[in-house]
Amino acid sequence: MTGLADSIESVEQLASGWLPIVLDRNPDADVRDLPGISIRWADSPFPFWNTVALTDIGADPELTRRRLNQAAEVMRAKERPGSLLVFEDLLDGDARTALPIIAGQAGLELSSSGVGMAGDLLPITEPAHPDLTFVRVSTGAHVEAYADLNARAHGFPEEAARAGFTGSALWTSEIRAYLGLRDGVPVTCAGTVEADGRLFVVAVATDPAWQRRGYAEAVTRKALYEGGEATGLTRATLHATAAGAPVYTRIGFKPNSPIGFYSLKG
Repeated sequence: MTGLADSIESVEQLASGWLPIVLDRNPDADVRDLPGISIRWADSPFPFWNTVALTDIGADPELTRRRLNQAAEVMRAKERPGSLLVFEDLLDGDARTALPIIAGQAGLELSSSGVGMAGDLLPITEPAHPDLTFVRVSTGAHVEAYADLNARAHGFPEEAARAGFTGSALWTSEIRAYLGLRDGVPVTCAGTVEADGRLFVVAVATDPAWQRRGYAEAVTRKALYEGGEATGLTRATLHATAAGAPVYTRIGFKPNSPIGFYSLKG
């Protein structure tokens, strides 16, 4: 897969990979697929589980303007904040150029940037790191530790992150989630979930006190290795922050569409 096909795959993986997580958090979640817009919104205190994405292919500025306004209306109707994801390679050239202006006119502002990534990289060898012991998330205490790592890594309140994970059977069953322990203390985590014949990497986080030691790469490799062994899948996908992308490139992922993460203006 190359070019536009990779970018289409990237937005489709968001819709597929987020679906079970969002419904796990809220059985009444908004999971509609509208013309040009995919909604995966749990209305969770953990904002990662509240997303809208534009899905038109080759949208021009006028169509993009309409979709941005529709997405903003959806977001304003929700109780809790979340993000609109714009996969920029799905827009035509004029729409990409106009995006900052027309997003602002819709009441949206760019909060962060990232990139879709994918690769036919499985199977991989079983990973190891001299500092870490890996344990699969299988207990309530493990899930809580996974939530707390995401809170610290992404700057969310602990109670919001715990609301996004704890009490869930999904994170101890269908999602192959792993903690990396240093001297018995969880310092990093990653998970993979099957989504339309791929392994979708989710919720990678490392305690800020222990970053830049290769821990995120090691635990992501562990989640990929175990997911590949269990499913036999060979292709994996993810959505990376700008800071995280080099970690995944070292594993073998290749970037596709730039992603803009938009929030409602204050």
